[in-house]
Amino acid sequence: MVTNAIMEAKTHMKPQGDIGNMQAAAGDLGNGAVHILTIPFPAAGHILPHIDFIHQLLLRGLKVTILVTPKNLHFLNPILSLYSSSNNVETLVLPFPSHPSIPPGVENMVGFPISFGPIFMEAMAELYNPLFQWFQTHPSPPVAIISDMLLSSWVNTLSSNLNIHHLTFMVTNANSTLPLVRKGMKKLSPSIEQFAKNAVVPSLKSWGIIFNTFLELDGDKMEIIKEEFTEHDRLWAIGPLVPIKAANNERGGPSSIPRDEVIAWLDSCNRVNSVVFIGFGSQISLTKLQMEAIASALEESRVRFIWGIKGDSQNMVPLGFEDRLAGKGVVIKGWVPQQAILDHQAVGSYLTHCGWNSALEGLLGGALLLAWPMQVDHFDNTNLLVDELGVAIRACEGLTTVPDPNKLARVLSKSVSADQPERARAMKLRQAALDAIQMHGSSYTALNSLVETLSCIRK
Repeated sequence: MVTNAIMEAKTHMKPQGDIGNMQAAAGDLGNGAVHILTIPFPAAGHILPHIDFIHQLLLRGLKVTILVTPKNLHFLNPILSLYSSSNNVETLVLPFPSHPSIPPGVENMVGFPISFGPIFMEAMAELYNPLFQWFQTHPSPPVAIISDMLLSSWVNTLSSNLNIHHLTFMVTNANSTLPLVRKGMKKLSPSIEQFAKNAVVPSLKSWGIIFNTFLELDGDKMEIIKEEFTEHDRLWAIGPLVPIKAANNERGGPSSIPRDEVIAWLDSCNRVNSVVFIGFGSQISLTKLQMEAIASALEESRVRFIWGIKGDSQNMVPLGFEDRLAGKGVVIKGWVPQQAILDHQAVGSYLTHCGWNSALEGLLGGALLLAWPMQVDHFDNTNLLVDELGVAIRACEGLTTVPDPNKLARVLSKSVSADQPERARAMKLRQAALDAIQMHGSSYTALNSLVETLSCIRK
């Protein structure tokens, strides 16, 4: 087994205690190496937290086989490197099923809009037969399957036919899950209603449900889900999951600017909470007008910034922008070392789409969230963080909305130059999140409970 002194200490983090060892200190709680199969969904916002979750299972003594297709294997590099001397993690590499709407050679949703989600769900469902055959021929097959929420429909059937348990890993929180399944709570568009029917509802019918959230934030919504939609109490809130780190392996892929150069630039800023980080994840493509509005707001505000943009032809900063603001900011094209940036003490605010993974990383990093929700759960996350809890600021709203550059400039400037009540409240919520993953905290205890439950399963 790999030592529990995992390489998660963050030398550039704001003072907040040793986050890296909070969840990692659990040790081997499993009753022997109980074998579990995990199936991530091939999108960065799904597979990365899934790997962080697998890390916690391995720390607690479970044996995990990770199903992956060839071109998604690189996402596993950090965890395979971390556990290189362990026999408790294996990969099951199966060919990605062909689909008429997915270009040949494409195996994940990086760079694709969310409208491709159902298409990738259909493609992944074609793994049913190869997986069933693998189980039939394996000398010591897994006793349970943990799949991503978007795969629950067919994995429920697979596990039933194999006579084993299926647990769903939810990369969303309970607050954004509830409106999708509770009739009358929220009017849904036809596409979202179909998504809820095909993905979210089947997830709640699985044998167990695992949320990347914590009870102090989401416990009331989880209780409603338990009372109204499940026939059991096998729900676990195990977050926020701390991203793993392994030597020489970037999270998700290499950055277009080396991580060390980004950190060196942040070190040179010499002032806590003075930098705005701008990033909208791997699937959001901004329009030319949106790019121009953000650039104009940055130029007017004169704030220091790091702007992560997708590396395609559509997401181009205006001509001359980088030259005019040289030294004032950094533009990173392609993959961004987001965790390292948000963990740095110089970063004070984060203009984000408010996807749940990004919101949690910003919260743990101590950055004030400037929410620009664009699709799916972004709006529910923003409502929770801005309207209900008052720990974030709404900067804009809508996938195609073009913000007023002057108003956005004021938001950016104020976010790093003045004491805001939202920041004070966010720091209290951050502390609650840190407490949850400390030893004896709610999420720490839930992870141990989950492992104990899995360890009791015998075929």
